[in-house]
Amino acid sequence: MTAENPALTKLAGFVRQHGARTGVELLVNFVLPFLIYDFGRASLGDVKALMASSAPPMAWSIIEFIRKRQIDALSVLVLSGIALGLLAFIGGGSAKFLQLRENLVTGLIALVFLGSAAIGKPIIYELARASMKRTSPDQVADFEALRTNARFRRAMTVMTVVWGLGMLAICATACALVFMVSIRTYMLISSPIGYGMVGLLVAWTFWYRGVQMRARDKWQAAQALAGEGDAPAQG
Repeated sequence: MTAENPALTKLAGFVRQHGARTGVELLVNFVLPFLIYDFGRASLGDVKALMASSAPPMAWSIIEFIRKRQIDALSVLVLSGIALGLLAFIGGGSAKFLQLRENLVTGLIALVFLGSAAIGKPIIYELARASMKRTSPDQVADFEALRTNARFRRAMTVMTVVWGLGMLAICATACALVFMVSIRTYMLISSPIGYGMVGLLVAWTFWYRGVQMRARDKWQAAQALAGEGDAPAQG
């Protein structure tokens, strides 16, 4: 028998734990918006149909924010996304301009990620700590104690940069699709492409975390062996 890959095992556990929630989010953020636009464009026109199609994901985000009732880095990021999403629909313009403004929310959040890494305060650390406070509060102290560890800080910075660049790629891809395909086709393919790219980022995160944990374990084992070698012989 071959040993299980820890990264794949963790990813499978993540899928089992969050599969149902992901299904609901796909319904709210992809299926319902497409159906609302597709059935409403004939009577409302493209712009108003697009605005109506944004109602389910906006409502879902607001409900989730109210349900958690916690103010931390994660909820602030979500609230900022909601605010930016609402601002995207203020003002006039064509349907394509409306689509571009909506996609800029992802781009702005990506810049927040990259900016936090540039100033030495990687936002992935804050988001991980906020998530841990909700799911594993007994482990928060140990997690926070790693802040001064150079290897840990480097890993947090690398993950923040990769996610920032990934979200910029998602934004750029979506903006390119706005001009390449019809609005209906865009609504059919942009979300699956976006979710696919996010899935790759999640898979990479699990892989990278596994690599870092194995490197840490090897270093600790080497340190232990070195300590045993330096210990005085017993008479």
